Amino acid sequence: MSVPTIGVLALQGDVREHLAALKASGANPVQVRRPEELDDVAGLVIPGGESTTISKLAVIFGLMDRLRERVSQGMPAYGSCAGMIMLADKILDPRSGQETIGGIDMIVRRNAFGRQNESFEAALDMPAVPGGPVEGVFIRAPWVESTGAATETLASYDGHPVAVRQRHLLATAFHPELTGDQRVHALFTEMVRSAH
Repeated sequence: MSVPTIGVLALQGDVREHLAALKASGANPVQVRRPEELDDVAGLVIPGGESTTISKLAVIFGLMDRLRERVSQGMPAYGSCAGMIMLADKILDPRSGQETIGGIDMIVRRNAFGRQNESFEAALDMPAVPGGPVEGVFIRAPWVESTGAATETLASYDGHPVAVRQRHLLATAFHPELTGDQRVHALFTEMVRSAH
């Protein structure tokens, strides 16, 4: 599978930027809004946005059960910011009725780095991505409170994991799609290729 078809969950968030980063990484990116569209993709990106809203929209659009099914069957998925929350098995402080897809054995804290006006950028050491530090853009970002034994921490900031991987799943608290640096998307595209 030299050019994998990778979906971007197009309910909210930086959909266009993720599509562009995936294309630059050698994937064939498509938008996913309906359960049947999940059947046509080899991997899925869950963008940032508002995790509560994404959760509610996924339920309204009938996507949540199919998302959980595909992820549990081994479909590679990558979540950035709110997408990290969606891939977490547990949220420390969920909003009422907030659901996750799950899959990564971790507990996340929503908005852990502060409000919108406390957004910041930081250079992160991420050895899984060659070529030096990765510029992390943190916008109302979560952090990982704790991880299980199967979850590998790929990058930390201020003592908290902000990039993790568990088998076929990848998550970052930051937004690499906003920097023009496609290395995180290239890592995920390679994960999708090697899963098939």
